[in-house]
Amino acid sequence: MSKIYLFLVVSFFFVSLNGQNKSAVTKKNQNIKPNVVFLLVDDLGWKDLSIYGSNFYETPNIDRLAQMGTRFTSAYTPNPVCSPTRAAILTGKYPSRVGITDWIPGDDPKNEKLLGPDDLNHLPIEEITIAETLKDNGYKTFFSGKWHLGGNAYLPTDQGFDINLGGSHYGQPPGGYYSPYQNEKLEDGPEGEYLTDRLTSEAINFMERNKNEPFYVHLSFYTVHTPIQANKEYIEKFQKKKERLGESEPQMQKEGLGYTVQNQVNAAYASMVYALDKNVGRLLNKLDSLHLTENTLIIFTSDNGGLTTLEQDWGTAPTAVKPLRAGKGWAYEGGIRVPLIIKPPKENPQRQMLETPVISMDLYPTILDYLHIPKIPEQHKDGTSLYDLIEKGKEPDQKALFFHYPHYHGSGWTPGSAILEGDWKLIHFYENDSYELYNVKDDIGEDEELSHQYPDKVETLKQELKENIIKTNSRLPVKNE
Repeated sequence: MSKIYLFLVVSFFFVSLNGQNKSAVTKKNQNIKPNVVFLLVDDLGWKDLSIYGSNFYETPNIDRLAQMGTRFTSAYTPNPVCSPTRAAILTGKYPSRVGITDWIPGDDPKNEKLLGPDDLNHLPIEEITIAETLKDNGYKTFFSGKWHLGGNAYLPTDQGFDINLGGSHYGQPPGGYYSPYQNEKLEDGPEGEYLTDRLTSEAINFMERNKNEPFYVHLSFYTVHTPIQANKEYIEKFQKKKERLGESEPQMQKEGLGYTVQNQVNAAYASMVYALDKNVGRLLNKLDSLHLTENTLIIFTSDNGGLTTLEQDWGTAPTAVKPLRAGKGWAYEGGIRVPLIIKPPKENPQRQMLETPVISMDLYPTILDYLHIPKIPEQHKDGTSLYDLIEKGKEPDQKALFFHYPHYHGSGWTPGSAILEGDWKLIHFYENDSYELYNVKDDIGEDEELSHQYPDKVETLKQELKENIIKTNSRLPVKNE
């Protein structure tokens, strides 16, 4: 037998063996329950991804994720600030039901016309979170990043997560985005280590350790919350891009009751978004290398609208969500409409874009349906599973979406509530008991106020709003006397 012939035989043997090993690994992974990777970004605006229309930010990996599943164009959060929405995601309930209607601990002023209602500074322990439900069904559960739903005794490990790295009462990274982090729930890395990289690495390590068991990873990025701190590796890339495009700094314009910028040209913010995208790519690549991609449900979303409403620093907002009006802190579309991508756990999911209005509470029962775990309606009572919509094209029964923010916000928002039913949206401002009506299908920018043209519609939605307030035990502001 010639040496060349022997070499070819041996090579063929090892190639075949390697293929059989990969096949065996894939088959083994397909026999376990689907995994879940939940990616929650802080303050990411509706237009902050290239696949959602940004022409300055670059997000090729998140765009790739969107091409692997379903992208929603009318996804909402029940509140325009972080803590209430985070509670809604974990519990499947409107924030009012769990007693959290403002960011924790909030900042209700005592010198305004109204006093915001008292609310909790933690997620109640008696709530059965999605993490607890999955843990009870044999899942290993992992949390890293921003929690902002209470401190000691109310941490992720008190709410169903086996591991918590970085989750505490902090609303933003206490030491900034570079180590040392000044976070007692996250050991410092080498000096200069980047927080988004670190949180992702911890999630990847967890997946590697638990690749043969079903797992739930809840990676809650601190980015892109303030401080807007440029990523040192990518800032030059976007400074040069800005110069190349010939853009100037964004100019703030006062529009009605909200503030929005016209362009996305902040290089520091763009570098943070790009770093986020790089880490999403690392996660996707790791799932590929572990042969887990087709057996993993991936959800990507934000906790509220973009950072376009910084009234106290008028003219320095780092991003824009045009054509949406306003941003974080407001119940106009810019404050509550967010990106949402869902990649189902199968080899060839249907690639699609859906315009159906959905809301954060829908994610809890959706996860249960994809994992074939019985739903618990008394817990996630305000959520509707999106499984049939995604997999069968079956539209859910139309429901009104309710938004309740009875507090003042530093962006200029005054206490109010809103309701969206079909194409029609009604906003109630409590200070002067005024109502605004918009058709968000025809007027996504909420430029044309229609309450005088459609008084009957206003009355119908007023009643719907009142019923939702009662149904969800929503507390209202009171006169400051």
